[in-house]
Amino acid sequence: MAVALRRLVIRILLLLPLAVLLAPSAARAADDYLPPDEAFQLSARMLDAGTLELSYRIAAGYYMYRDRFHFSAEGATLGEPQFPHGVTKYDENFQKEVETYHDAVVVRVPVSGAAGAFAVAAVSQGCADKGLCYPPMTLKLSMSAQQVGAVVKAGGADASAAGAGGDAEGIAAVLNGGKLWSILSLFFVLGIGLSFTPCVLPMVPILSSIIVGQQGGGSGARARSFLLSVDYALGMALVYTALGVAAGMLGEGLSAYLQNPWILGAFALLMAGLALSMFDLYTLQVPAALQSKLSDSSGGGSGKWVGVFLMGAISALIVGPCVAAPLAGALIYISQSGNVLLGGGALFAMATGMSVPLLLIGASAGAMLPGAGAWMGAVKRFFGVLMLGTALWMVAPVIPDWLQVLGWAALGIGYGAFLLWSTPAGWVARGFGLAFAALGLLQLVSVATGGRDALAPLSHLRAQGDASGAQGAHTHFARVRSSAELDAALAQNAAGERRPVMLDFYADWCVSCKEMERFTFTDARVKQSFERMLLLQIDVTANNGDDRAMLKRFNLFGPPGIMFFNADGRELADRRVIGYQDADRFSATLQSLQ
Repeated sequence: MAVALRRLVIRILLLLPLAVLLAPSAARAADDYLPPDEAFQLSARMLDAGTLELSYRIAAGYYMYRDRFHFSAEGATLGEPQFPHGVTKYDENFQKEVETYHDAVVVRVPVSGAAGAFAVAAVSQGCADKGLCYPPMTLKLSMSAQQVGAVVKAGGADASAAGAGGDAEGIAAVLNGGKLWSILSLFFVLGIGLSFTPCVLPMVPILSSIIVGQQGGGSGARARSFLLSVDYALGMALVYTALGVAAGMLGEGLSAYLQNPWILGAFALLMAGLALSMFDLYTLQVPAALQSKLSDSSGGGSGKWVGVFLMGAISALIVGPCVAAPLAGALIYISQSGNVLLGGGALFAMATGMSVPLLLIGASAGAMLPGAGAWMGAVKRFFGVLMLGTALWMVAPVIPDWLQVLGWAALGIGYGAFLLWSTPAGWVARGFGLAFAALGLLQLVSVATGGRDALAPLSHLRAQGDASGAQGAHTHFARVRSSAELDAALAQNAAGERRPVMLDFYADWCVSCKEMERFTFTDARVKQSFERMLLLQIDVTANNGDDRAMLKRFNLFGPPGIMFFNADGRELADRRVIGYQDADRFSATLQSLQ
């Protein structure tokens, strides 16, 4: 069995370079399609001081969607656009009746409040008759109410300015119309980007501890470490793909079901139990009889491949629940088209890209680590501490904040004390011991004085003398619990203050949601934009019927997800934010709403 698994691993290793080699040919095939700003050329003019005319020239063999147009302006107020009648057809890309335009489309938009020059941002989306669909793009124009009749051509297509919501739907459109190898290459690259997110990084200490536990020195150490990494990554990728396909077919986020306290607690106990073996409290190994059979069948191998593969599969279940734009795009495609083969292949390519740092760890372990010796005991204990930290991180979303901070305090003080009083202990070990003990004591002081933030243990003390500062550190959202409550809040806003509306999908188990709260929503530029908005939030932690209905209404598979609405309560679908955005990017997203 181990031999068969090893052969499968080697075959996948051989196929990955082949995919990279074939990617350029796929890119050349894509050259048959025009760039979006050539396929859909925009010009504009002022018919009079109060009417803007936007004219799209559509290349032969291409078309545009009426419901994908969105226009905004800086320095002026735009009214309701007036569209001509298009051709209604059933579109396979979106599985519904849509109105489209071929050859050309002219849109007239009322303009008011333009004292002089103003800037227009025109968002649109189109497809080629051959099947390729472009992501939503934004074309920008500089207009002047005084220059009636002057034709202005758009400049600067920006496919990303449409917001991250366009990312998810644009990725789904790429899946609809792209070529197989170009799709796999794209998702592989996106996976590499996702490998540095909090949903993947906890796998690093898990895999590192496995490699250290199996490290035996010798000339084959490097190859053995790399194959263990591939084995682990393959288990993670297959389970990640299977969960994604299941979520796409069912139209619900299965990750929510995996994030309940009982399941998280069970996996955390498993991780803590594995960590104890790193302290030599017991020896974790396959039963002797089974190990003998596996060893014989593998020609004297370790017989541990299946265990490492299963650990990778378990890791995918417990540390990969976040929804990012590439994942959301693939799930949208699977749910709408039912094409499990292509969607699943894209997910597997993405999971493979997410595994690149893990493979680098395996490839470098044999070269970076010296031969077996006394140092192995210290390294094993260090990775045991990392695994205990991973176990605490797993249950953090479902335990009280004070208990989480107390856990980090106990871990730091305990490991620091061990390093300080272990025999023999050199100056390096004592230095690390002092550092860990100091960090643990800092967390202990924090929890004793009312602190609840492990990343900023003393922030609550600085804020006590400034009540306004304490309030400013937290963004206040009005909670809605169902579609009915959301509709009521939107209607009340439309009839009263008429502010732009932001709806945030949040869950306690969503790491990226908490990152947005901690690092993005607290930014001064973001908070300034929030002052002009009505902020709504739905907590989908419980994953009850109302939560699932809200996710289904907006075609979401889980948090984080942020929707925007205009003053009339109409969603700005092209401005959606799926996944984590840092303060700079999110601030730009908010600015584009004005």
